[in-house]
Amino acid sequence: MADALSLIPTSVLRSLSDKVYDKRRAAALEIERIVSQLAAARDHDKITAVINLLTKEFTYSPQANYRKGGLIGLAATTVGLKTEAPYHLEVWNCVHVETSNSDIFLLIWNHYSSMKHHKIVPPVLISFSHQDSTVRYCACEALYNISKVVRGESIVYFNQIFDVLCKLFADSDSNVQNAAHLLDRLVKDIVSESDQFSIEEFIPLLRERMNVLNPYVRQFLIGWITVLGSVPDMDMLGFLPDFLDGLFNMLSDSSHEIRQQADSALSEFLQEIKSSPSVDYGRMTEILVLRAHSTDEFTRLTANIWIKDFVKLGGDQLVPYYASIVGAILPSISDKEEKIRAIACETNEDLRAIKANPAEGFDVRAILTIARRQLSSEWEPTRIEALQWILTLLRRHRPEVLPCLNDVINSLLEALSDKSDEVVLLILGIHACIAKEQQHFRQLLVLLMHIFQVDNALLEKRGALIIRRLCVLLDTERVYCELSLILEAEADLEFASTMVQMLNIILLTSSELSGLRGLLKQSLANVTEKSLFISLYTSWCHSPMAIISLCLLAQAYQHASSIIHSLAEEDINVNFLVQLDKLIQLLETPTFAYLRLQLLDPARYTWLLKVLYGLLMLLPQQSVAFKILKTRLKTIPPYSISGKQALRTSQIMGEGDFWQDMTGNLIKGINFSMRLQQFEQMQQQHRFHRKLKSEQHFNIPTTSNEEKQKHGELPSFLDVQEPPSRMSRRVPGQ
Repeated sequence: MADALSLIPTSVLRSLSDKVYDKRRAAALEIERIVSQLAAARDHDKITAVINLLTKEFTYSPQANYRKGGLIGLAATTVGLKTEAPYHLEVWNCVHVETSNSDIFLLIWNHYSSMKHHKIVPPVLISFSHQDSTVRYCACEALYNISKVVRGESIVYFNQIFDVLCKLFADSDSNVQNAAHLLDRLVKDIVSESDQFSIEEFIPLLRERMNVLNPYVRQFLIGWITVLGSVPDMDMLGFLPDFLDGLFNMLSDSSHEIRQQADSALSEFLQEIKSSPSVDYGRMTEILVLRAHSTDEFTRLTANIWIKDFVKLGGDQLVPYYASIVGAILPSISDKEEKIRAIACETNEDLRAIKANPAEGFDVRAILTIARRQLSSEWEPTRIEALQWILTLLRRHRPEVLPCLNDVINSLLEALSDKSDEVVLLILGIHACIAKEQQHFRQLLVLLMHIFQVDNALLEKRGALIIRRLCVLLDTERVYCELSLILEAEADLEFASTMVQMLNIILLTSSELSGLRGLLKQSLANVTEKSLFISLYTSWCHSPMAIISLCLLAQAYQHASSIIHSLAEEDINVNFLVQLDKLIQLLETPTFAYLRLQLLDPARYTWLLKVLYGLLMLLPQQSVAFKILKTRLKTIPPYSISGKQALRTSQIMGEGDFWQDMTGNLIKGINFSMRLQQFEQMQQQHRFHRKLKSEQHFNIPTTSNEEKQKHGELPSFLDVQEPPSRMSRRVPGQ
């Protein structure tokens, strides 16, 4: 200290602590001259004494003017040292000061201030935490001048300088901010040209600060990312996953300038990714998936752009992340922003076109789970694409999908009530794809009947559409025979009757079932085709009008007449008359054109006349249906069968085990007497059920499995049991 006092005149030291800047500056110039002479003489001991004096007596002083004088004095000392300056910029070997806590920083400095020798930079760094803004400004000025002299040698203090700059950019004083900007530009230049800068040590500092909200700090960070990204020898791309999320976070900043800067930085990185042979797609994909769900539109758009390019570039690296990507793009397909929708749709098509292998990490179950969740989306496009994914997985990876059916089948069945017809048709396509095997075919129809049973609204609104579509996608005869077998064993007689009535209307009116109607017309004329009539008959017994329609379609007119006569004991209620009215209306449709033409030959089709007149007798005379049928019967030619013809026809057609086709040929037929008994027994059960229901004043709770299923609990898809064979319940003599 004594040596330093002898080197620097007292007047200079006094001026160095003056409140007037010009006096401090003049004193600093004198110190620069003195140090320059000492440096020329290589008298480092005296130089160290000067530094110690400036540090301990000035920069560490509690008085602001002394601190400012000490700072400008240290800067002047560095300028005077010139090339000898690095000798006095040793690193603090005993302690690391990479901390943002100013209290800890001061504590460390208090310890070092008691040591004999002091260095130039640490006291300057300490001054940045001073409460006086003019001191902080002077510290910026001092560090700027010091760095300008030592250039790359200051890199040893880069982490501390970066931390200081980060705080200064958010300083409350505009002068300090301006000074910080000047210092920042200089430090960037130094780092860009230095070969001592460690990007590995810098990235943790950057990552810690990427989520700050201060707009000035955000600009500071983006600036550093951009500068370092432009340096050829610095691999910022390799560390992009460490700060990518922070950049995306800045896309939603309230400042338009910050959003533009962040977008520009991201665009540059994306272009670099496209030309780089080695990229860590996995970690970045996880970030992009999260950002694709952002509430900010611009962030979602940018994330979807990145995901689209990643799908094209990522290759095998992305296979384990396909499920996450699907989870991100499905909601984006229904985004309110058109650009996002277009990009998401393109990405979705590209991703679905990739034929990934489960052995390479392609998680079929995960994608299936995500697609199932999206079935509950409020947006139709998302639901449609989710179904397309399920269908694609089922076609490409059927062995992996089938064990997961219990996870998705209930959701698919519930989605049948979707308001979109396109969604419903896609679901039915998936069901048809599942039902290729007989086991799954029956399971599907059993569950479908169950959901119709518990959801009457679905049955009324979509029942016909669902059945017709399944008949198109699957074999029509197979569908109807299986449904008939299921309804035959149905304990809920009301539901069975309702379903049979609906199936019968579809059979008689839908163009998709024209082939099945053709088979039924030939079923009694061809021994090999009669099994279809037999398959439908038992369940069709649940509805008188349905069984009459079936007989008319199969041209079993004598049996139809017998059924009509058996209805004498039937309770002619409103529902009965409504069904009868529908049947009369159907007789006037193209489906029964052949029947109306047969009326031109009453001698040959006597039993057909009896059927129609029997129906007429059941109708109220004032009803529209009565008038329609009566008008039709009036058009029959006014001649009758001769006695000899009638006798021959009666003898032939009265045989219980034989039937006559249109050409008069006799074939081994069906025991219609037994079938009539079967119908009467079924109708007796219905009458008993209606009587019991009308007399029942309260319901008895039950916990049986059947009752649980009636109240909406779907059975497991894989637990549906095969029914007993129809052969084991076949009526004798059929």
